[in-house]
Amino acid sequence: MSFTKITEAESNHDNLEQMSVEQLSLVINDEDQNVAKAVKKILPQINLLIDATLLKMQQGGRLIYLGAGTSGRLGILDASECPPTFGVSPDHVIGLIAGGDGAIRTAVEGAEDDSEQGWKDLENLHVSTLDTVVGIAASGTTPYVVGAIQACKSNGITTAGVSCNPGSPLAEEADHPIVPVVGPEVITGSSRMKAGTAQKMILNTISTVLMTKLGHVKGNRMVDMQLSNQKLQERAVRMVCELSTVDEEKAIELLQIHGSVRSVLKHLGV
Repeated sequence: MSFTKITEAESNHDNLEQMSVEQLSLVINDEDQNVAKAVKKILPQINLLIDATLLKMQQGGRLIYLGAGTSGRLGILDASECPPTFGVSPDHVIGLIAGGDGAIRTAVEGAEDDSEQGWKDLENLHVSTLDTVVGIAASGTTPYVVGAIQACKSNGITTAGVSCNPGSPLAEEADHPIVPVVGPEVITGSSRMKAGTAQKMILNTISTVLMTKLGHVKGNRMVDMQLSNQKLQERAVRMVCELSTVDEEKAIELLQIHGSVRSVLKHLGV
């Protein structure tokens, strides 16, 4: 099926190098205003994916992001923030990138062009029908991602495809096509910009809603967060004080004993 690569379309702006700093930043910001609107339009599709994933995660399934380049890094970023934020195991939400962990910092030439490696990487995780695999590719054509989604489909694994081109191979293959149409980039083809911002917003929404519905948020607070640094320890003390009748000194003592805000609140019967 033929389709138009909007992510490669000519920018709406030209002669960028002749613009002032103020003009350039305004152009970029003006274009960025379109991103949230594009994501809002596809919330129904995002919600369908979340509902399907939630059912599987309640049975022990995992959320697995898979991408190349910027898209792969965004998946790893979102996955890596779930353990400290929500107190879940690192294997609860997983990010895979074409070329392996070394590609997080440095591009691995040709890694994204291997249509079989994505499935191999998933097999190394012992992917199963309880898992949900979210392929991320702004273009919707990345072989590493599309090949993995096709293989998942053949093996009965729920899939989603986050891209920015309607009708792309990824959108056609995925059970849940998630396609925000953000338009051409300010710098033609630089999908790390609006497309990347849209992907980040979508992944944030998916993981945050899932973790909330799985019980890792109380009210509006991250009661299961890991107390891994001074800022988070101080936040935990504030939470315990705000949600109970204990003072700061007692909150510190209880957190040292029980290890998390949730455990302290449970101990206090809150």
